[in-house]
Amino acid sequence: MRLDLDPRTIAQARALAAKVGDPIVEMAKKHTTVAVERATLRLAGLGGADPDGTPWVNHLVDAVRADVGLENGVSLPVWHALPAYGNDLPRLAEEAAAGQVSFRLPEGSEADLAAKRARESVGVGIAKLDASRLDRDRMISEIGDAPRKPWIYLIVATGDIYEDIPQAQAAAREGADIIAVIRSTGQSLLDYVPEGATREGFAGTYATQENFRLMRAALDETSRELGRYVRLTNYASGLCMPEIAALAGMERLDMMLNDSMYGILFRDINPVRTFVDQRLSRQIHARAGIIINTGEDNYLTTADAVEAAHTVTTSQLLNEYFAKEAGLEDWQLGLGHAFEINPDVPDSFRLELAHALLAKTIFPDAPLKWMPPTRHMTGDIFKGYLLDGFFNLAGAMTDQGILLVGMMTEAVVTPWISDRDLALQNVRYVMDAAGKLGEDFHPAPDGFIANRAREVLGDSLDLLGKIIEEPNGLLDAIADGTFGLMKRPADAGKGLDGVAEKSEAYYNPATDILEGDK
Repeated sequence: MRLDLDPRTIAQARALAAKVGDPIVEMAKKHTTVAVERATLRLAGLGGADPDGTPWVNHLVDAVRADVGLENGVSLPVWHALPAYGNDLPRLAEEAAAGQVSFRLPEGSEADLAAKRARESVGVGIAKLDASRLDRDRMISEIGDAPRKPWIYLIVATGDIYEDIPQAQAAAREGADIIAVIRSTGQSLLDYVPEGATREGFAGTYATQENFRLMRAALDETSRELGRYVRLTNYASGLCMPEIAALAGMERLDMMLNDSMYGILFRDINPVRTFVDQRLSRQIHARAGIIINTGEDNYLTTADAVEAAHTVTTSQLLNEYFAKEAGLEDWQLGLGHAFEINPDVPDSFRLELAHALLAKTIFPDAPLKWMPPTRHMTGDIFKGYLLDGFFNLAGAMTDQGILLVGMMTEAVVTPWISDRDLALQNVRYVMDAAGKLGEDFHPAPDGFIANRAREVLGDSLDLLGKIIEEPNGLLDAIADGTFGLMKRPADAGKGLDGVAEKSEAYYNPATDILEGDK
């Protein structure tokens, strides 16, 4: 089911989004960050941490930065120094952490040789992304995929990866198609990626390479048992966005939360840092065949879902532009939207249908991620269960691609396993009962739903036009509190000290390979 919207208006919206987004892309191309450089080293195979838990990639980037500056990147200094340490990257990192290495920026033929060595080393990591993508395709071909859409997406996160695993496997057996291991509170503000299997996360489990490996192996086992591939999701956001993307790609995660503005708005991470990190992370996702999930639903937890509906559409258009510029395809765009209108508002369900159908009409080939009610959930679990049922019905009627399972205690307490079981029963009942209801549901061309969708799209065009008129475009709009009511200036926020404008000598083999040496 699609709305009969003027295709010229939709094309105009995309053109305006490109005008807003292009200066941000150009800014991202001209800058690097400590996370971008660390991600490059991780693709070259550098992992592990010192006895205090500080990763070797952090030590090495900090040492190079102290000697030659971040603006030159780490690749040329590192691979110029590496032969003197037996071409052993971990050894070089340890020696650098101990203050035993003096880095310099090579020039001429020395720089060319260092670049060649760096490209070969980083190419091994990118080959792992390719291999993981092929492994996913092979498994789906051999054992089968989820039998229907929308894919049912369920969150599991106890803080202990060894407790998460049996819960995730049980959820898959009860019908979940996607398992999302929500990340420990506060990890997005850590400027390093923890190492190893972890058991002490708070309201979530740390995103680490070993945790990724353990959960992927467990879900592979359950996939073979069930005869359908069960997807795994985590979070490529925060101060380590590109690093986590690289680790996830190598360990064959299937989806990653990756929104261009979430970290800015809701974690107060510097806007420039976020946009630079986000671009490389999405280039990695594109290569690894990972579906991104964006976070527009979060705007509606702070702003009114009716008044701010156009900001969601605007953000979806921007996320699409940034994603495609980074190489992602339509099937990888899990653009977010949410069922967050106050249920006491008259015609609230019709408004929800209008917003859901608007997203599906603008982005017909994207597996949209439909988020359940959270803002208006209360301690009344019966009302909450009913709201989730309406949410599931809206998903069935509007042909959503990824449906996050809502639980009656969502946003009230950490849900029990029994809440997840009841939530999955709710989804299964509604989806089975509704069947292909979307084929029969046709809103009147000039009725309430269609007119509301046109109104929201028109407001989105107006907003994009206003952003273009700002002296600094999107950066000014973010600073003014346009999205989610959060005011985040471009010269403030966490992680700004980890950003540098690239010098003429800057070289990064990861971006060279991922962009195809453009």
